[in-house]
Amino acid sequence: MDLIFQNVTAITMQKNCPVISSANIGVKDGRIAFIDSQATPSPAEGHSSFPNTRIIDGTSKILIPGLYNCHAHIPTSLLRGFANDLVLEEWLFNHIFPAEQKIKDIPNAVYTGAMLSIAEMIASGTIAFSDMYFHLPEIAKAVEESGVKANLSNAVLSFDSNNYNFHDQSECKETLYILEHYHHAPHGRIIAEASIHCAYTSHPSAWQQVAEFAKEHQLHMHVHLSETITEHNNSLNQFDLTPAQAFAQYGVFDVPTVAAHACWVSEDDIEILAQHDVTVAHNPVSNLKLASGVAPIVAMLEKNINITLGTDGMASNNTHDLFEEIKLASILQKCANEDPTVLPALQVLEMATVNGAKAQGRQGGIIMEGYDADLVLLDFNNPRQTPCYNPLVNLAYSTTGRDVVMTLCQGRVLYENGEYKTIDIEKIQHEVNGIAKMLF
Repeated sequence: MDLIFQNVTAITMQKNCPVISSANIGVKDGRIAFIDSQATPSPAEGHSSFPNTRIIDGTSKILIPGLYNCHAHIPTSLLRGFANDLVLEEWLFNHIFPAEQKIKDIPNAVYTGAMLSIAEMIASGTIAFSDMYFHLPEIAKAVEESGVKANLSNAVLSFDSNNYNFHDQSECKETLYILEHYHHAPHGRIIAEASIHCAYTSHPSAWQQVAEFAKEHQLHMHVHLSETITEHNNSLNQFDLTPAQAFAQYGVFDVPTVAAHACWVSEDDIEILAQHDVTVAHNPVSNLKLASGVAPIVAMLEKNINITLGTDGMASNNTHDLFEEIKLASILQKCANEDPTVLPALQVLEMATVNGAKAQGRQGGIIMEGYDADLVLLDFNNPRQTPCYNPLVNLAYSTTGRDVVMTLCQGRVLYENGEYKTIDIEKIQHEVNGIAKMLF
């Protein structure tokens, strides 16, 4: 046995026993080896049955599955705090896209920004993310070195449909690179995906070609969908179709798809998403900051659509703390539906764990024997968590990333008590500040 969490409250996310008090949980060879639900003492350090086993005291601590951030643009940590208080179209076209053109020309900028975001994620409990950005080899390098899991895609943007050939584009070439060098690696931490930025930054020829590429290589798809009312209405004016209808018509949803935002989907759109088993990545903080809208999450849940959570990019959010998304997702739907009973604590926690694993095509988001030991330990011995009548409720409404004291991915400790085990955080922060001076 490599490590044992002793006498810890485990939030397993298993349907039949989501919470186990005073549990003893063993980790060996990167996987969960056992779950002892009895309040019996585990072997002490040096016990003959478990030599060289590290014992972690779980008193006043909560052990949860690692969180899944299902929509992000992690190198945009370089743009944290840049271009605020603007409507999305002005923010994106007049500020973010020009800044990203500068980022493309700075060596190692994407790698460095990715590392900074990964550091923030693992310090706040996220062990896996789905990312949409350029320079995929640099992001994959950051994922590989840091030890997290990621589904990586480079989204197609094209405003010229004449003679468009996806196979000539960097988006295709970078995706093929990830497929060749990482997608089938033994550790399985990096998965390649196909991606379309959105309906208003591309065209049907691109959609069709990317969809065919995804089918050929058996890839998942990652798209933005009906993020703003402007995007939604422009699609209707241009194609006489909503973005969801357009993507469905051109085969985009014929492969497993994560659609980010979906703030302005119609009832018919929701039916389309349900029929094609499309996952929706809900990004409440980003959507509210940009005043994009409030996604009809409850209506989508009623159609059994898989709902996950995302932080989006740091230029539209400012933090990768997924616990902010958990709390806001729940209370926002309560207010929007004028019903405090909707999206209760366990359901919104599922969105950040088991639903995220499903969206990424992974076995995970649950503490179960045989599963990867993707685990996060939180310390509840602080004023923010006192008293704790129900740990699920505290996790959903009281917790922040500051409560995280340890993060493991596949049994490897990545972060513990403020110390990064795989990232030179001082070096990364210094390099990010240097890049920021070059950008602005």
